[in-house]
Amino acid sequence: MDLQTRIDAFVQLGILLKDFSKSNVPIKKPLLGFEKYYEMMPRIIEDAKLYNGWFTEDNIRFSFSNWANELTKENIENWMRHYKLPVKKSKRIALIMAGNVPLVGFHDFLCVLLSGHKALIKLSSNDKKILPFLTEFLIENDSSLKNDVVFTDGQLDEYNAVIATGSDNTSRYFEYYFRNKPHIIRKNRNAVALLTGNETKKELELLADDIFRYYGLGCRNVAKLYVPENYNFQCFFEALYNWKHIVEDIKYMNNYDYNKAIYLMSNHKTSDLLDNNFLLLKEEESLSSPIGVLFYSYYKTQAELEELLLIKQNKIQCIVSKMELPLETIDFGKTQTPRLTDYADYVDTMKFLEKL
Repeated sequence: MDLQTRIDAFVQLGILLKDFSKSNVPIKKPLLGFEKYYEMMPRIIEDAKLYNGWFTEDNIRFSFSNWANELTKENIENWMRHYKLPVKKSKRIALIMAGNVPLVGFHDFLCVLLSGHKALIKLSSNDKKILPFLTEFLIENDSSLKNDVVFTDGQLDEYNAVIATGSDNTSRYFEYYFRNKPHIIRKNRNAVALLTGNETKKELELLADDIFRYYGLGCRNVAKLYVPENYNFQCFFEALYNWKHIVEDIKYMNNYDYNKAIYLMSNHKTSDLLDNNFLLLKEEESLSSPIGVLFYSYYKTQAELEELLLIKQNKIQCIVSKMELPLETIDFGKTQTPRLTDYADYVDTMKFLEKL
């Protein structure tokens, strides 16, 4: 493997993704020699939409846009400087990918191939269309990848290490099944937002993006709010208005209506259940809320909140807040635009691969 050739292949992929990151925008000049991929991409997007109803064109193109921004020569080379790569002895890494949001496993895919290892990929049944197509494009740019990427629907075999993403239930199976192999096993996590009551309208509007993007299905979606006692939710609800169009999606609204009916039939206190006709706010300790629902809890002091977050940090993917905290925080509106250095579950995937 020639590292520079491989980096250049991903840079070219970034250009392709950028060209398809916006709908109804004519592509003036396709990459020379790759016209067939430009002809095929609209059909791939359409197939992905038909295959998985949660993969709307807007969400697919949003994912493309984020990866296009990251896959630049400068970004990749600056990222790679922190590691001694590529590895001297290539190994085969089994990747078991989730399918909750478009290209959710792409970062693992990128890490394995840039580190100099080979990828044995088991895709989620919910996301089988886009990554194989992008892999074909990469192989066209770097022929050595033809022997470095294998997709399988069957049982995994002949692999040296595993990176698997799933639910808390599947993780128990993964941890047992892969106990004798070096592994990264990811479980359920969610983002949380910590509010002070002094947030601007713009900050709350950006927070709405963190909540609703991908319908809240991603591990980086904000599923829980922590608010001070006597917090007034009026400004928060007004800031959600830009996402009112989500009511037009029947799958989302079916979930919203179902959860609302369940809560009402369960005789929940009306003071604990706030509603703006497309999102329910429910007072609940859990960090993981269902589609159409956002959980919230009150806190008395920041010190109390910090202690709670430290206890629950292994269930938190990221924290959105402008508070100064002992834990890492990110800005409002940034949960769904992670950088190359933003590793899932705070586990450095590149360092793991480097040491194999």
